[in-house]
Amino acid sequence: MRLIKEVSQMKIWSENARKNGVRIALVPTMGYFHEGHLALMRKAKTLANKVVVSIFVNPIQFGPQEDLKEYPRDLERDASLAQEVGVDVVFAPNAKDMYPQVYQTYVEVTELSKPLCGAKRPGHFKGVATVCLKLFNIVKPHLAVFGLKDYQQFLVVKRMVADLNLDVEIVGHPIVREKDGLAMSSRNIYLSPEERKSAVCLYKALCLAKEKVKKGLKDTNILQKELEEFILSHPYTKVDYIEFRDPEHLIEVREITEPTLLALAVFIGKARLIDNMIIEP
Repeated sequence: MRLIKEVSQMKIWSENARKNGVRIALVPTMGYFHEGHLALMRKAKTLANKVVVSIFVNPIQFGPQEDLKEYPRDLERDASLAQEVGVDVVFAPNAKDMYPQVYQTYVEVTELSKPLCGAKRPGHFKGVATVCLKLFNIVKPHLAVFGLKDYQQFLVVKRMVADLNLDVEIVGHPIVREKDGLAMSSRNIYLSPEERKSAVCLYKALCLAKEKVKKGLKDTNILQKELEEFILSHPYTKVDYIEFRDPEHLIEVREITEPTLLALAVFIGKARLIDNMIIEP
């Protein structure tokens, strides 16, 4: 496995691989790997000849009061885990190389970026779309694999690729969960043992909604209030949002008559965790 830190060197590697007919898969990450990340890498290996994993804590997708400085980082550990999975290249650029002082170009997917995390984290998806476009241009992958825990991110990137006629396939991978249902996330490291016990309330809330809809409750306003009450019954919790949306366009859903995205964002202590599920009517 190669560790590449320079944008120029990554481009050379990719150009040579493509000239030799190699099919490249990219797994974009911010590092501090858990089993969810490794699952994306394993999926990528089944779809391409070579797998590139990018590790870059992207500063332009963090707000001024968010956890950019605290976000966990351990390149040596991550590189070792990637090598064990069989990754071919870890691309770990620095921020100055990705965004030199004169940098002034950004990409924005307007409508899909507005609700959910876009409403709560202004500018976040502009940062996500911009860095993904840059990574696609640098690595030149034939496909890229994204986890569906970040469902809105997946839609935003797919829309950008379609709108800008990019020649890269976007592949979604199901959420990878702990044994008790908590969605795996690098931010789970922020949780104290007591907070960790409460954190499973996100998954339990999704399952509760699924069961209530199955029993005939279709009104999302009622469901939202019941889920909020359920989540707040757990200690250390603060609800950021509970929303029901169309899974393709993220339009608000008031009555569940078609498959519907239920998306949650909840603070557990200082950790902001997200989760989602497609609820069938």
